[in-house]
Amino acid sequence: MAITDWPADERPREKLMIKGAPALSDAELLAIFLRVGVTGMSAVDLARQLLKEFGSLNGIFAATRAQLTQVNGIGDSKYAQLQAIFEMSQRALKEQMRERDVLNSPLAVRDYLKLKLGGLAREVFMVLLLDAQNRVVATEELFSGTLTQTSVYPREVVKCALQHNAAAVIFAHNHPSGVAEPSRADEILTKSLKEALALIDVKVLDHFVVAGNVALSFSERGLL
Repeated sequence: MAITDWPADERPREKLMIKGAPALSDAELLAIFLRVGVTGMSAVDLARQLLKEFGSLNGIFAATRAQLTQVNGIGDSKYAQLQAIFEMSQRALKEQMRERDVLNSPLAVRDYLKLKLGGLAREVFMVLLLDAQNRVVATEELFSGTLTQTSVYPREVVKCALQHNAAAVIFAHNHPSGVAEPSRADEILTKSLKEALALIDVKVLDHFVVAGNVALSFSERGLL
């Protein structure tokens, strides 16, 4: 059945207008973007197929052009539009972090990191560099590795903090395995980086481990 044949209050676009975007499922939001489905599939059905194939919205955003365009109904135009939405979302969250004390807007930080790292197939270590008012002045992807590990060098982290004249930092890395629980190695690394940065009077405010749609905070766990 085509979406136009559904009851009006069940159609994604009409539902959004009545109840607001938060009331829609991931598939319904994606269906509004897709607009149309393919033969035998509504836009919602196609959205569900994409979510099943790539695991999540983050997985769809992180997919390569070749991976996405293999799906019937997704061509270069839709790929370009998805990338534009993804980039705009990241930039909007960056603006929030630049304008506000990140300690007073923790959701913006979490959402940004989940967008940036949640769908990656390799491990990446990044640093958010903050000024004295805890506003983000820069974000840097310092190291990347394989599916399961990466190497992080304290000297390079210190160098990066000095280059940006940072007063504080927030670390983040992803676990492509899908498990956000920090490892013992993660804890040892964080302690080592904290000690190195203390020598130049730079505070470590947090370290997030991102896995899919989860961003676990070291600070909240009492690991800092």
